[in-house]
Amino acid sequence: MRQLLLILLLLIVTAAPLQAAPNIVFILADDLSWSDLGCYGHPYHQTPHLDRLAEEGMRFTQAYAPAPICSASRAAILTGKTPARLHFEFVTKSDPGGQDFDVPLQSPPFTLDLPLSERTMGEALSECGYTTGFFGKWHVSRHHQGYLGWSPTHGPLEQGFAEGDSDFGSHPYVYGKKKGLKSTPVKEGDFPLDTLVDKATGFLNRHQDEPFFLYLSQYYVHDPVHSRSESLIEKYRKLIPEGSKEIRVEYAAMVETLDHLVGRVLSELDRLDLADDTLVVFLSDNGGHPNYTTNAPLRGSKWNLYEGGIRVPMIARWPGRIEAGVECDVPVHGCDLLPTFRDVADQPRNGADGVSLLPLMAGQVVDVNRSQPLVWHFPYYHPEKKFADCPEEIGVGDFVTSQTRPHSAIRSGNWKLIQFYEEDRVELYDLANDLAEQHDLSAEHPDKARELRRELNAYLKQVEARLPQRRQARP
Repeated sequence: MRQLLLILLLLIVTAAPLQAAPNIVFILADDLSWSDLGCYGHPYHQTPHLDRLAEEGMRFTQAYAPAPICSASRAAILTGKTPARLHFEFVTKSDPGGQDFDVPLQSPPFTLDLPLSERTMGEALSECGYTTGFFGKWHVSRHHQGYLGWSPTHGPLEQGFAEGDSDFGSHPYVYGKKKGLKSTPVKEGDFPLDTLVDKATGFLNRHQDEPFFLYLSQYYVHDPVHSRSESLIEKYRKLIPEGSKEIRVEYAAMVETLDHLVGRVLSELDRLDLADDTLVVFLSDNGGHPNYTTNAPLRGSKWNLYEGGIRVPMIARWPGRIEAGVECDVPVHGCDLLPTFRDVADQPRNGADGVSLLPLMAGQVVDVNRSQPLVWHFPYYHPEKKFADCPEEIGVGDFVTSQTRPHSAIRSGNWKLIQFYEEDRVELYDLANDLAEQHDLSAEHPDKARELRRELNAYLKQVEARLPQRRQARP
Protein backbone atom coordinates (compact mmCIF):
# COMPACT_ATOMS: atom_id res chain seq x y z
CA MET A 1 0.00 0.00 0.00
CA ARG A 2 2.80 2.42 0.90
CA GLN A 3 4.50 1.73 -2.41
CA LEU A 4 1.24 2.33 -4.27
CA LEU A 5 0.78 5.69 -2.50
CA LEU A 6 4.29 6.76 -3.48
CA ILE A 7 3.61 5.86 -7.10
CA LEU A 8 0.35 7.84 -7.08
CA LEU A 9 2.07 10.84 -5.53
CA LEU A 10 4.81 10.71 -8.15
CA LEU A 11 2.24 10.59 -10.94
CA ILE A 12 0.40 13.61 -9.50
CA VAL A 13 3.60 15.65 -9.19
CA THR A 14 4.86 14.84 -12.68
CA ALA A 15 1.44 15.46 -14.24
CA ALA A 16 1.03 18.87 -12.63
CA PRO A 17 2.04 21.61 -15.09
CA LEU A 18 4.97 23.76 -14.07
CA GLN A 19 4.14 27.42 -13.47
CA ALA A 20 5.39 29.13 -16.60
CA ALA A 21 7.42 32.28 -16.19
CA PRO A 22 5.43 35.36 -17.24
CA ASN A 23 6.16 36.89 -20.62
CA ILE A 24 7.49 40.44 -20.94
CA VAL A 25 6.75 42.89 -23.75
CA PHE A 26 8.59 46.20 -23.65
CA ILE A 27 7.62 48.88 -26.18
CA LEU A 28 9.88 51.94 -26.39
CA ALA A 29 8.63 55.01 -28.27
CA ASP A 30 10.99 57.56 -29.79
CA ASP A 31 10.69 61.27 -28.85
CA LEU A 32 7.15 60.96 -27.49
CA SER A 33 6.28 63.84 -25.17
CA TRP A 34 4.96 63.30 -21.64
CA SER A 35 1.76 65.11 -22.65
CA ASP A 36 1.29 63.59 -26.14
CA LEU A 37 -1.22 60.86 -25.20
CA GLY A 38 -4.91 61.14 -24.51
CA CYS A 39 -4.49 59.38 -21.16
CA TYR A 40 -1.94 62.05 -20.20
CA GLY A 41 -4.37 64.83 -21.03
CA HIS A 42 -3.63 65.80 -24.61
CA PRO A 43 -6.64 67.73 -25.94
CA TYR A 44 -6.36 66.65 -29.61
CA HIS A 45 -4.31 63.47 -30.01
CA GLN A 46 -6.44 60.33 -30.09
CA THR A 47 -4.68 57.28 -28.61
CA PRO A 48 -7.37 54.70 -27.77
CA HIS A 49 -5.06 51.69 -27.48
CA LEU A 50 -2.60 53.33 -25.10
CA ASP A 51 -5.52 54.80 -23.18
CA ARG A 52 -6.90 51.26 -22.87
CA LEU A 53 -3.50 50.03 -21.66
CA ALA A 54 -3.61 52.69 -18.93
CA GLU A 55 -7.19 51.75 -18.01
CA GLU A 56 -6.13 48.13 -17.61
CA GLY A 57 -2.91 48.86 -15.75
CA MET A 58 -0.82 51.53 -14.03
CA ARG A 59 -0.09 54.98 -15.43
CA PHE A 60 3.06 56.59 -14.03
CA THR A 61 2.87 60.37 -13.70
CA GLN A 62 6.51 60.89 -12.67
CA ALA A 63 8.43 58.49 -14.87
CA TYR A 64 11.78 59.63 -16.19
CA ALA A 65 14.00 58.74 -19.10
CA PRO A 66 17.66 58.31 -18.12
CA ALA A 67 18.72 61.02 -20.60
CA PRO A 68 17.19 63.77 -22.73
CA ILE A 69 18.59 62.23 -25.92
CA CYS A 70 18.22 58.93 -27.75
CA SER A 71 21.41 56.83 -27.62
CA ALA A 72 22.30 57.76 -24.06
CA SER A 73 18.81 56.96 -22.82
CA ARG A 74 18.60 53.65 -24.68
CA ALA A 75 22.00 52.47 -23.47
CA ALA A 76 20.98 53.24 -19.88
CA ILE A 77 17.64 51.43 -20.23
CA LEU A 78 19.37 48.37 -21.67
CA THR A 79 21.96 48.16 -18.87
CA GLY A 80 20.32 49.73 -15.81
CA LYS A 81 23.23 52.19 -15.60
CA THR A 82 23.02 55.97 -15.96
CA PRO A 83 24.75 57.71 -18.86
CA ALA A 84 27.19 59.24 -16.35
CA ARG A 85 28.27 55.78 -15.21
CA LEU A 86 28.35 54.33 -18.73
CA HIS A 87 30.24 57.32 -20.19
CA PHE A 88 27.59 57.26 -22.94
CA GLU A 89 25.87 60.66 -22.68
CA PHE A 90 25.14 61.72 -26.28
CA VAL A 91 24.07 60.13 -29.58
CA THR A 92 26.32 57.68 -31.32
CA LYS A 93 28.04 58.72 -34.53
CA SER A 94 29.49 56.91 -37.51
CA ASP A 95 33.03 58.11 -36.77
CA PRO A 96 35.02 59.11 -33.68
CA GLY A 97 35.41 62.77 -32.76
CA GLY A 98 33.82 65.45 -30.65
CA GLN A 99 32.00 68.74 -30.79
CA ASP A 100 34.07 71.50 -32.30
CA PHE A 101 32.41 74.88 -32.49
CA ASP A 102 32.81 78.23 -30.79
CA VAL A 103 31.60 77.57 -27.23
CA PRO A 104 33.29 78.03 -23.84
CA LEU A 105 33.58 74.33 -22.87
CA GLN A 106 34.92 71.23 -24.56
CA SER A 107 32.51 68.31 -24.25
CA PRO A 108 33.78 64.72 -23.92
CA PRO A 109 34.56 62.76 -27.11
CA PHE A 110 31.67 60.86 -28.66
CA THR A 111 30.99 57.32 -27.47
CA LEU A 112 30.36 55.19 -30.54
CA ASP A 113 29.43 51.75 -29.21
CA LEU A 114 27.90 50.29 -26.07
CA PRO A 115 30.73 48.02 -24.89
CA LEU A 116 30.11 44.30 -25.24
CA SER A 117 31.19 43.95 -21.63
CA GLU A 118 28.01 45.72 -20.53
CA ARG A 119 25.25 43.28 -19.58
CA THR A 120 21.97 44.07 -21.30
CA MET A 121 18.34 43.15 -20.75
CA GLY A 122 18.71 40.59 -23.50
CA GLU A 123 21.60 38.84 -21.77
CA ALA A 124 19.99 38.98 -18.33
CA LEU A 125 16.68 37.50 -19.49
CA SER A 126 18.33 34.92 -21.73
CA GLU A 127 20.09 33.65 -18.63
CA CYS A 128 16.68 33.50 -16.92
CA GLY A 129 15.42 31.11 -19.59
CA TYR A 130 13.61 33.60 -21.83
CA THR A 131 13.58 33.60 -25.60
CA THR A 132 14.58 37.15 -26.47
CA GLY A 133 13.75 39.26 -29.50
CA PHE A 134 14.69 42.82 -30.42
CA PHE A 135 12.85 44.56 -33.23
CA GLY A 136 13.44 48.14 -34.39
CA LYS A 137 15.75 50.95 -33.40
CA TRP A 138 18.98 49.93 -31.64
CA HIS A 139 21.06 53.16 -31.91
CA VAL A 140 23.65 52.36 -29.23
CA SER A 141 26.39 51.50 -31.71
CA ARG A 142 27.80 53.26 -34.74
CA HIS A 143 25.70 53.21 -37.91
CA HIS A 144 26.44 50.35 -40.31
CA GLN A 145 25.70 50.56 -44.03
CA GLY A 146 23.36 53.48 -43.59
CA TYR A 147 21.66 55.49 -40.87
CA LEU A 148 20.60 53.31 -37.90
CA GLY A 149 21.97 50.16 -39.52
CA TRP A 150 22.80 47.54 -36.89
CA SER A 151 26.46 47.01 -36.17
CA PRO A 152 27.62 43.46 -37.06
CA THR A 153 29.86 43.49 -33.96
CA HIS A 154 27.85 45.56 -31.42
CA GLY A 155 24.22 45.04 -32.44
CA PRO A 156 21.42 43.43 -30.39
CA LEU A 157 22.22 39.95 -31.71
CA GLU A 158 25.69 40.34 -30.17
CA GLN A 159 24.27 41.56 -26.87
CA GLY A 160 21.88 38.88 -25.71
CA PHE A 161 18.99 38.93 -28.17
CA ALA A 162 18.37 35.67 -30.02
CA GLU A 163 16.26 37.15 -32.81
CA GLY A 164 15.53 40.53 -34.28
CA ASP A 165 15.22 42.88 -37.21
CA SER A 166 15.98 46.56 -37.81
CA ASP A 167 13.09 47.00 -40.28
CA PHE A 168 11.87 50.61 -40.46
CA GLY A 169 8.28 49.42 -40.71
CA SER A 170 5.97 52.20 -41.89
CA HIS A 171 8.08 55.02 -40.44
CA PRO A 172 9.14 57.71 -42.95
CA TYR A 173 12.72 56.42 -42.67
CA VAL A 174 11.60 53.73 -45.10
CA TYR A 175 11.04 56.27 -47.89
CA GLY A 176 14.76 56.25 -48.63
CA LYS A 177 14.55 52.54 -49.47
CA LYS A 178 11.21 52.60 -51.30
CA LYS A 179 11.13 55.39 -53.84
CA GLY A 180 7.71 56.85 -54.51
CA LEU A 181 6.22 55.50 -51.28
CA LYS A 182 6.05 58.93 -49.64
CA SER A 183 3.64 60.19 -52.30
CA THR A 184 1.49 57.04 -52.21
CA PRO A 185 -1.45 57.53 -49.81
CA VAL A 186 -3.05 54.59 -48.02
CA LYS A 187 -6.72 53.72 -48.46
CA GLU A 188 -9.33 55.85 -46.73
CA GLY A 189 -9.43 54.99 -43.04
CA ASP A 190 -6.38 52.74 -43.19
CA PHE A 191 -2.97 52.95 -41.56
CA PRO A 192 0.18 52.18 -43.53
CA LEU A 193 1.24 48.54 -43.57
CA ASP A 194 3.97 48.02 -40.98
CA THR A 195 6.41 45.18 -41.53
CA LEU A 196 8.25 45.86 -38.25
CA VAL A 197 5.17 45.03 -36.20
CA ASP A 198 4.47 42.11 -38.54
CA LYS A 199 7.85 40.69 -37.53
CA ALA A 200 7.35 41.46 -33.84
CA THR A 201 3.97 39.73 -33.75
CA GLY A 202 5.49 36.86 -35.70
CA PHE A 203 7.96 36.49 -32.82
CA LEU A 204 5.01 36.26 -30.40
CA ASN A 205 3.43 33.53 -32.49
CA ARG A 206 6.60 31.48 -32.80
CA HIS A 207 7.28 31.57 -29.06
CA GLN A 208 3.79 31.58 -27.58
CA ASP A 209 4.45 28.28 -25.77
CA GLU A 210 7.61 29.42 -23.96
CA PRO A 211 8.57 32.45 -21.84
CA PHE A 212 9.54 35.31 -24.15
CA PHE A 213 10.91 38.83 -23.88
CA LEU A 214 9.93 41.07 -26.78
CA TYR A 215 11.67 44.44 -26.99
CA LEU A 216 9.85 46.45 -29.65
CA SER A 217 11.86 49.63 -30.18
CA GLN A 218 9.71 51.92 -32.29
CA TYR A 219 10.98 54.62 -34.66
CA TYR A 220 7.78 56.60 -34.15
CA VAL A 221 7.40 59.53 -33.52
CA HIS A 222 10.92 60.64 -34.40
CA ASP A 223 11.29 62.96 -37.38
CA PRO A 224 10.99 63.10 -40.36
CA VAL A 225 7.37 63.91 -39.59
CA HIS A 226 4.99 62.70 -42.28
CA SER A 227 1.85 60.58 -42.69
CA ARG A 228 0.47 58.81 -45.76
CA SER A 229 -2.94 58.52 -44.13
CA GLU A 230 -4.99 61.34 -45.66
CA SER A 231 -8.00 60.53 -43.47
CA LEU A 232 -5.87 61.12 -40.35
CA ILE A 233 -4.53 64.36 -41.80
CA GLU A 234 -8.05 65.63 -42.50
CA LYS A 235 -9.24 64.63 -39.03
CA TYR A 236 -6.46 66.50 -37.26
CA ARG A 237 -6.81 69.56 -39.47
CA LYS A 238 -10.27 69.85 -37.93
CA LEU A 239 -9.16 69.08 -34.36
CA ILE A 240 -6.00 71.18 -34.06
CA PRO A 241 -6.61 74.95 -33.70
CA GLU A 242 -6.52 77.07 -36.84
CA GLY A 243 -3.28 78.91 -37.35
CA SER A 244 -1.16 75.99 -36.13
CA LYS A 245 1.66 74.83 -38.35
CA GLU A 246 0.81 71.97 -40.71
CA ILE A 247 3.64 69.97 -39.16
CA ARG A 248 1.55 69.65 -35.97
CA VAL A 249 -1.19 67.97 -38.01
CA GLU A 250 1.26 65.49 -39.51
CA TYR A 251 2.77 64.88 -36.08
CA ALA A 252 -0.65 64.14 -34.57
CA ALA A 253 -1.21 61.57 -37.32
CA MET A 254 2.12 59.95 -36.40
CA VAL A 255 1.12 59.78 -32.72
CA GLU A 256 -2.11 58.00 -33.62
CA THR A 257 -0.20 55.68 -35.95
CA LEU A 258 2.12 54.75 -33.07
CA ASP A 259 -0.97 54.06 -30.95
CA HIS A 260 -2.40 51.85 -33.70
CA LEU A 261 0.85 49.84 -33.82
CA VAL A 262 0.80 49.35 -30.05
CA GLY A 263 -2.80 48.20 -30.44
CA ARG A 264 -1.74 45.56 -32.94
CA VAL A 265 0.65 44.04 -30.40
CA LEU A 266 -2.01 44.11 -27.66
CA SER A 267 -4.55 42.50 -29.99
CA GLU A 268 -2.10 39.74 -30.85
CA LEU A 269 -1.55 38.99 -27.16
CA ASP A 270 -5.33 38.79 -26.79
CA ARG A 271 -5.70 36.52 -29.82
CA LEU A 272 -3.02 34.17 -28.52
CA ASP A 273 -4.62 34.17 -25.06
CA LEU A 274 -1.37 35.51 -23.57
CA ALA A 275 -2.48 38.87 -22.15
CA ASP A 276 -3.05 37.58 -18.62
CA ASP A 277 0.43 36.03 -18.53
CA THR A 278 2.32 39.01 -19.93
CA LEU A 279 3.75 42.15 -18.37
CA VAL A 280 3.52 44.96 -20.93
CA VAL A 281 5.54 48.13 -20.34
CA PHE A 282 5.36 51.21 -22.56
CA LEU A 283 7.88 54.07 -22.26
CA SER A 284 9.35 56.95 -24.27
CA ASP A 285 13.12 57.37 -24.58
CA ASN A 286 13.10 61.15 -23.92
CA GLY A 287 10.94 64.24 -24.16
CA GLY A 288 9.31 65.54 -27.30
CA HIS A 289 10.95 67.45 -30.15
CA PRO A 290 10.04 71.12 -29.65
CA ASN A 291 9.61 71.83 -33.37
CA TYR A 292 6.67 69.42 -33.61
CA THR A 293 5.02 69.05 -30.22
CA THR A 294 4.63 70.75 -26.89
CA ASN A 295 5.92 69.31 -23.63
CA ALA A 296 3.73 71.77 -21.71
CA PRO A 297 2.99 72.09 -18.86
CA LEU A 298 6.63 71.05 -18.53
CA ARG A 299 9.50 73.37 -19.33
CA GLY A 300 12.04 72.41 -21.95
CA SER A 301 12.20 69.54 -24.39
CA LYS A 302 14.35 66.82 -25.82
CA TRP A 303 18.06 67.66 -25.27
CA ASN A 304 17.80 69.42 -21.90
CA LEU A 305 17.26 68.42 -18.29
CA TYR A 306 14.24 70.51 -17.48
CA GLU A 307 11.23 68.26 -16.96
CA GLY A 308 10.15 68.45 -20.60
CA GLY A 309 13.34 66.73 -21.67
CA ILE A 310 13.26 63.79 -19.28
CA ARG A 311 9.77 63.24 -17.84
CA VAL A 312 8.02 60.75 -20.12
CA PRO A 313 4.87 58.65 -20.39
CA MET A 314 5.12 55.18 -18.86
CA ILE A 315 2.37 52.57 -18.58
CA ALA A 316 2.54 49.03 -17.20
CA ARG A 317 -0.11 46.30 -17.43
CA TRP A 318 -0.08 42.84 -15.89
CA PRO A 319 -3.58 41.49 -15.18
CA GLY A 320 -3.90 40.03 -11.71
CA ARG A 321 -0.62 41.56 -10.56
CA ILE A 322 -1.13 45.26 -11.37
CA GLU A 323 -4.46 46.78 -10.36
CA ALA A 324 -6.40 48.18 -13.29
CA GLY A 325 -6.81 51.92 -13.76
CA VAL A 326 -4.40 53.14 -11.09
CA GLU A 327 -1.96 56.04 -11.13
CA CYS A 328 1.48 56.02 -9.57
CA ASP A 329 3.01 59.33 -8.51
CA VAL A 330 6.30 57.85 -7.29
CA PRO A 331 9.34 59.03 -9.31
CA VAL A 332 10.63 56.09 -11.35
CA HIS A 333 13.37 55.81 -13.93
CA GLY A 334 14.30 53.94 -17.10
CA CYS A 335 17.21 52.31 -15.25
CA ASP A 336 14.61 50.58 -13.05
CA LEU A 337 13.37 48.36 -15.87
CA LEU A 338 16.25 45.87 -15.99
CA PRO A 339 15.96 44.98 -12.27
CA THR A 340 12.16 44.96 -12.62
CA PHE A 341 12.28 42.46 -15.48
CA ARG A 342 14.73 40.29 -13.56
CA ASP A 343 12.31 40.34 -10.64
CA VAL A 344 9.46 39.27 -12.94
CA ALA A 345 11.69 36.37 -14.03
CA ASP A 346 12.03 35.43 -10.35
CA GLN A 347 15.69 36.35 -10.20
CA PRO A 348 15.56 39.66 -8.30
CA ARG A 349 18.69 41.77 -8.29
CA ASN A 350 19.02 45.53 -8.10
CA GLY A 351 20.84 47.26 -10.90
CA ALA A 352 23.75 49.65 -10.55
CA ASP A 353 21.38 52.63 -10.73
CA GLY A 354 17.92 51.12 -10.67
CA VAL A 355 15.59 49.16 -8.42
CA SER A 356 12.80 46.70 -9.10
CA LEU A 357 9.43 48.37 -9.49
CA LEU A 358 7.53 45.10 -9.12
CA PRO A 359 6.54 45.68 -5.45
CA LEU A 360 5.37 49.17 -6.41
CA MET A 361 3.40 47.85 -9.38
CA ALA A 362 1.82 45.16 -7.22
CA GLY A 363 0.74 47.69 -4.58
CA GLN A 364 2.96 46.12 -1.92
CA VAL A 365 4.88 49.34 -1.20
CA VAL A 366 4.13 53.04 -1.55
CA ASP A 367 7.68 54.07 -2.52
CA VAL A 368 10.96 52.56 -3.67
CA ASN A 369 14.14 52.41 -1.64
CA ARG A 370 16.99 53.67 -3.79
CA SER A 371 20.66 53.20 -3.02
CA GLN A 372 21.62 55.65 -5.78
CA PRO A 373 20.10 59.11 -6.35
CA LEU A 374 18.09 60.07 -9.42
CA VAL A 375 20.76 61.81 -11.49
CA TRP A 376 20.99 63.03 -15.09
CA HIS A 377 24.17 64.13 -16.86
CA PHE A 378 24.40 65.92 -20.21
CA PRO A 379 27.88 67.44 -20.72
CA TYR A 380 27.21 68.51 -24.33
CA TYR A 381 25.89 71.39 -26.41
CA HIS A 382 22.87 71.24 -28.68
CA PRO A 383 22.03 71.88 -31.49
CA GLU A 384 25.33 71.06 -33.13
CA LYS A 385 24.48 73.17 -36.18
CA LYS A 386 23.54 76.85 -36.00
CA PHE A 387 23.85 76.83 -32.22
CA ALA A 388 24.41 80.59 -32.10
CA ASP A 389 21.20 81.22 -34.05
CA CYS A 390 18.99 79.55 -31.43
CA PRO A 391 17.50 81.45 -28.47
CA GLU A 392 19.24 81.06 -25.11
CA GLU A 393 16.05 80.94 -23.03
CA ILE A 394 14.42 77.53 -22.66
CA GLY A 395 10.68 78.03 -22.50
CA VAL A 396 7.41 76.14 -21.98
CA GLY A 397 5.54 74.84 -25.02
CA ASP A 398 6.96 77.46 -27.38
CA PHE A 399 7.70 75.10 -30.32
CA VAL A 400 11.28 76.40 -30.44
CA THR A 401 14.62 74.61 -30.30
CA SER A 402 16.70 76.54 -27.78
CA GLN A 403 20.35 76.36 -26.82
CA THR A 404 21.21 73.50 -24.49
CA ARG A 405 24.52 73.84 -22.64
CA PRO A 406 26.43 71.30 -20.51
CA HIS A 407 24.55 70.57 -17.30
CA SER A 408 23.61 67.86 -14.79
CA ALA A 409 20.61 67.40 -12.52
CA ILE A 410 19.50 65.55 -9.40
CA ARG A 411 16.08 64.96 -7.86
CA SER A 412 15.46 64.27 -4.17
CA GLY A 413 11.85 64.15 -2.99
CA ASN A 414 10.12 67.09 -4.64
CA TRP A 415 13.36 69.05 -4.92
CA LYS A 416 15.28 69.20 -8.17
CA LEU A 417 18.63 70.90 -8.70
CA ILE A 418 20.25 71.65 -12.07
CA GLN A 419 23.97 72.43 -12.24
CA PHE A 420 25.26 74.45 -15.21
CA TYR A 421 28.95 74.08 -15.97
CA GLU A 422 29.73 77.17 -18.02
CA GLU A 423 28.89 79.60 -15.21
CA ASP A 424 29.30 77.16 -12.31
CA ARG A 425 25.80 77.94 -11.07
CA VAL A 426 22.73 76.03 -9.98
CA GLU A 427 18.97 76.32 -10.16
CA LEU A 428 16.68 74.79 -7.54
CA TYR A 429 13.00 73.92 -8.05
CA ASP A 430 10.18 72.59 -5.90
CA LEU A 431 8.37 70.35 -8.39
CA ALA A 432 5.37 69.86 -6.12
CA ASN A 433 4.52 73.54 -6.42
CA ASP A 434 6.33 74.53 -9.61
CA LEU A 435 5.97 71.82 -12.24
CA ALA A 436 6.95 74.25 -15.02
CA GLU A 437 10.23 75.13 -13.23
CA GLN A 438 9.66 78.87 -13.37
CA HIS A 439 10.86 79.86 -9.89
CA ASP A 440 14.51 79.25 -9.05
CA LEU A 441 14.66 78.84 -5.26
CA SER A 442 18.43 78.45 -4.91
CA ALA A 443 18.79 81.89 -3.28
CA GLU A 444 15.83 81.31 -0.94
CA HIS A 445 16.96 77.82 0.11
CA PRO A 446 20.78 77.93 -0.03
CA ASP A 447 21.19 75.04 2.42
CA LYS A 448 19.07 72.73 0.27
CA ALA A 449 20.92 73.86 -2.85
CA ARG A 450 24.29 73.12 -1.26
CA GLU A 451 23.09 69.74 0.00
CA LEU A 452 21.85 68.61 -3.39
CA ARG A 453 24.89 69.98 -5.18
CA ARG A 454 27.16 67.98 -2.87
CA GLU A 455 25.08 64.84 -3.44
CA LEU A 456 25.10 65.33 -7.21
CA ASN A 457 28.84 65.88 -7.41
CA ALA A 458 29.54 63.00 -5.05
CA TYR A 459 27.66 60.68 -7.40
CA LEU A 460 29.42 62.06 -10.48
CA LYS A 461 32.77 61.58 -8.77
CA GLN A 462 31.85 58.05 -7.66
CA VAL A 463 31.07 56.95 -11.23
CA GLU A 464 34.00 58.90 -12.70
CA ALA A 465 31.65 60.90 -14.88
CA ARG A 466 33.14 62.70 -17.84
CA LEU A 467 32.88 66.46 -17.31
CA PRO A 468 33.17 69.28 -19.83
CA GLN A 469 36.49 71.12 -19.72
CA ARG A 470 37.32 74.78 -20.17
CA ARG A 471 38.59 75.39 -23.69
CA GLN A 472 41.89 77.03 -24.41
CA ALA A 473 41.49 80.49 -25.93
CA ARG A 474 41.44 80.27 -29.71
CA PRO A 475 44.35 82.09 -31.41
